[in-house]
Amino acid sequence: MPINISTSPVIFRWRPAAWLRVTGEDAANFLQGQFTSDLRPLTQPSARAVYGLWLSLKGKVLADSFVLRGGAPNEFWIGSYFSSSSVIRERLESHVIADDVVIEDVTVEWAGVSVIGEGAAKLIEQLAGLGGLAFPGRRERGENIEWLHRVALGEPVWVAGAGLTVVGEDEVARRRIAAGIPAIPADIGPGDLPNEAGLEADAISFTKGCFLGQEVMARLRAMGQVRRRLVRVRGWGEGFPTLPAAVFLGARQVGELRSAESDGTGGWIGLAMVSLLQVTAGAALAFAADGAPGMRWLDAP
Repeated sequence: MPINISTSPVIFRWRPAAWLRVTGEDAANFLQGQFTSDLRPLTQPSARAVYGLWLSLKGKVLADSFVLRGGAPNEFWIGSYFSSSSVIRERLESHVIADDVVIEDVTVEWAGVSVIGEGAAKLIEQLAGLGGLAFPGRRERGENIEWLHRVALGEPVWVAGAGLTVVGEDEVARRRIAAGIPAIPADIGPGDLPNEAGLEADAISFTKGCFLGQEVMARLRAMGQVRRRLVRVRGWGEGFPTLPAAVFLGARQVGELRSAESDGTGGWIGLAMVSLLQVTAGAALAFAADGAPGMRWLDAP
């Protein structure tokens, strides 16, 4: 079931949860062996960023990020909307043995501007050469571009001059949820597998070779369907419980609502982790055992 979202470009000002600088002679090979996505495309001039995950040895999702190649030799940037810099840095440093790799946390020094909606890519192309780091984002499934700049240099002058509507966190969350894009770790975290959020298509390479958690990913791919899935739900009424909230079908708990945001029409949309063994698409779900239905699963798995 589609959820209508305006395609008119908007601007969102944000601060990253993580922005790390990774340098050293072994940086490229080290990151390639840790990240779930293939970083080799970053050697191409047209490649701006690669999105992927940082997994545990058991294949659970510790964090997500974009990885960008820096301007200096052997320099990379790691940035995330929601996954904290301390989690990513600790995950990486725990696997640096004799590698020539230096990881610096510069999160507080950077800020971002998202341009979301049709025409975002064209606008960013027109601004080439004005400094900053630009790359495709994950705010929604349509056009959206991130522009990262150093806080000390102030906000780029083009932001105020673009003449675009400025939106807040609630609108950006609504677009993300409507697109079925999980926030990590709120929607998918250390207790979850990437396949349970459909991230195997967006964030995992099955051809790049070894990375931490790769064996688990290969087994899951061979086995097929997971037993749980993060799905979109629509609720009625103005409010929803404190998140995460248990979700029931009849007397049995079958999942958990993890994200939710008002849809602007007197209801709300959300992302819920549900059991595929107990719930089918379209099922009406409640927030209490044998309670009145408060939401409906929108998508097929």
